[in-house]
Amino acid sequence: MSHPNGPVRSQPPGDVNPMARNSESPLSSAVKHASRRSDAPGPGAGKVVAVSFLIGLLAGLLGLAPWLLTGARLPLQNLWGTQVLPAQMPLALLPLSQYEATTLVALMTTGGAAAGLAVRLWSPARRRLAMWCAAGGVILVQVTAAIQAFTVVGEGLAPGPMSSLYLAGLQGGVVAAVVAGLVVLLLLAAKSRALATLGVGLVAVPFVSWVAAEVAYAAGVGNVPLLLTMLWPWLPAVLVGGALAWCGLHPRVRALVWVVDLGLLWVVPAMFTAVQSVLGTRVLGGDLQEMAAMGKRVFAAALGSAGGAGPTILLALAIALVGAFARFPPRKPSEPGRADHGH
Repeated sequence: MSHPNGPVRSQPPGDVNPMARNSESPLSSAVKHASRRSDAPGPGAGKVVAVSFLIGLLAGLLGLAPWLLTGARLPLQNLWGTQVLPAQMPLALLPLSQYEATTLVALMTTGGAAAGLAVRLWSPARRRLAMWCAAGGVILVQVTAAIQAFTVVGEGLAPGPMSSLYLAGLQGGVVAAVVAGLVVLLLLAAKSRALATLGVGLVAVPFVSWVAAEVAYAAGVGNVPLLLTMLWPWLPAVLVGGALAWCGLHPRVRALVWVVDLGLLWVVPAMFTAVQSVLGTRVLGGDLQEMAAMGKRVFAAALGSAGGAGPTILLALAIALVGAFARFPPRKPSEPGRADHGH
């Protein structure tokens, strides 16, 4: 049967109407292409993994550098099985000792901070992949060093319940330090400027302790210039103040970051003081209840006016305010609003 306007020609199989074929908008096509490209591993993923993991390894070693440069002789142990001189102690990749608790925190967190800062400066397209690969490199270095050091200490301690309690306490402290370093790494490497500023607040005091240890190990005991010794307590405030100025106060929710960082500048030094006071005395002899009570007393005193945190917090706040208003001056009423494009 013929069509009134002529015979109908059948469309060959597989021949798609050109109008239907071109009906997909360029925007939807680009979105589909981008989603396929982001889901696929891509040829650059292997390079990101390798470079990030190498960054983590180097950062982990950098964190341990102050200790390794001393020769890495294990500190004298109160519970050591034999009487030895300091030079006769075995090599250990970590300074495992109750007297070096805050140093352990500084070594671990600085390694994580170095890796996080490197990833942030690099800013690869696959940032999350780079962050976790760098974290894997740092943790590999730190776990390897911990296994070696704990093996040496475990073999040399005199057997007994006090040695077991001592080892358990050291292990808990090292695990906490590794976790703190991981948190700092992820915060500093994050795309958000507010999260990176929180990372600076967390690591400011341990990092300055790391620098102080590096200088002390290089100069020798008692040879550190007095001026540097007087400056150490103020340097965390400079770091925190600079980070807050870089962060700014827009949007207003970033004011919470200011509160948290200034609070950390108040609390973390007090925690370091309490830990050093409790673990640095042999009078309590493993009495956990008395140690906890002493730690609370020292911590409360360090938080008070005698702790000296007030001037450092004011310095950080002054640096932050001056820097923030210099970078983000107040807008005039007639000036159109500008969006803050900083991450």
